[in-house]
Amino acid sequence: MEIVQERLEREYDLDLIVTAPSVVYHVNTTKGELVIVDTPARMPDASAIDSVSEPYVALEIYSPKDYSGALMELCQTRRGEYKDLTFVTSERISLKYDIPLSEVITDFFDEVKSRTKGYASLEYKPIGYRTNKLVKLDILINEELAPPLSVVVHQDAAHTLGKRLTRALKELIPRQQFKVPIQAAVGAKIVASSTINALRKDVLAKCYGGDISRKKKLLNKQARGKKRMKTMGKVNVPQEAFMAVLNLNVGEDD
Repeated sequence: MEIVQERLEREYDLDLIVTAPSVVYHVNTTKGELVIVDTPARMPDASAIDSVSEPYVALEIYSPKDYSGALMELCQTRRGEYKDLTFVTSERISLKYDIPLSEVITDFFDEVKSRTKGYASLEYKPIGYRTNKLVKLDILINEELAPPLSVVVHQDAAHTLGKRLTRALKELIPRQQFKVPIQAAVGAKIVASSTINALRKDVLAKCYGGDISRKKKLLNKQARGKKRMKTMGKVNVPQEAFMAVLNLNVGEDD
């Protein structure tokens, strides 16, 4: 992904922001309307949603039999529904699952290759939509919504993914002159948070002697300045932060 982005920027003189791929969701509202959502940022407010359906695919993996356990574990952590396992030959198997398309389009193929040392192949085909307990996980940086970082996840995974994403962003976003809160929210509820500590400047470095009132005045002035910067300041989010969404794995232990 990074190589493709670099070539596009260099050869076509573009400034690109790469975000995680998404699927098209069907949202039934409390008013009985069907809303087609092609990006998480366009998901209706949680209070207006009656149900959410997502596309499923019939997945078939061909692999040496020794890797069947690792592949089944992977499919189950990606919300897959087991269908069949058959022996194509005495040494190779065909493993079938019904699985949400959203779980396949990011790093699933890489995971299959990793767990089978490159000896597996896969194919899938659409099989329609199914209703699941899905929610939109929003990311707020310095109390401002960052729409490109929003993702649609299963309700049971929202807390875990929120923690992982806020921790990853904490490491990727540069420190500022003020504290930067990073929050993951489902609707109005904060499910996870991290804080990027402020850069420390020693305002007392040139304040010699023991004049306590002078030191307090300098510290209070610094505190007021940081509060003003926090209110007015914008946080620049690097490209690596948007890519962090791609590297989240629901099935990993937290």
